[in-house]
Amino acid sequence: MTPQKRNTAIYLLKMVIAVSLCYLLSLWVSQVDYIWALISAVLVMTPEGKDAVQLSVIRIKGNIIGVLVGVLFLFAALENPVNIIAGATVALFACHRLQLMAGARSTLVALIITLMQTDSTDHWGAAVSRVAAVVAGCAIALFATHLVHNVFKLQYGTEANG
Repeated sequence: MTPQKRNTAIYLLKMVIAVSLCYLLSLWVSQVDYIWALISAVLVMTPEGKDAVQLSVIRIKGNIIGVLVGVLFLFAALENPVNIIAGATVALFACHRLQLMAGARSTLVALIITLMQTDSTDHWGAAVSRVAAVVAGCAIALFATHLVHNVFKLQYGTEANG
């Protein structure tokens, strides 16, 4: 098997695990929205090489920053897009100060997920559900990455892939 095919197969295995676990968790825990958990999991996992677990951890830290800043900006009760712009500014500053710019994309997505307005009249309940989904997705992604790379001992091939 070529390194590129092996890398694709490993990434696909992680995705199958994450999709399955996000779905099962959403059935068991009503506060966990399947779609938001899955989006968070996909953002955390990486198809890239040898540092998959470390990169996943950086992206999880980024997600946590995004969620925390998002919750803070819910208190500010600013309208979209002002809350997203202000929140992104604070979140990216935090990523920069904490040297987590490799997780900045995940930070911004978690922030946006948290701040998105819904049709629901219970904005806080919806926000708590999205925060739970982001945290669950991150945990599932880390579990899938750890399972594949450390338990199954599957490693990426030597060719670089995107």
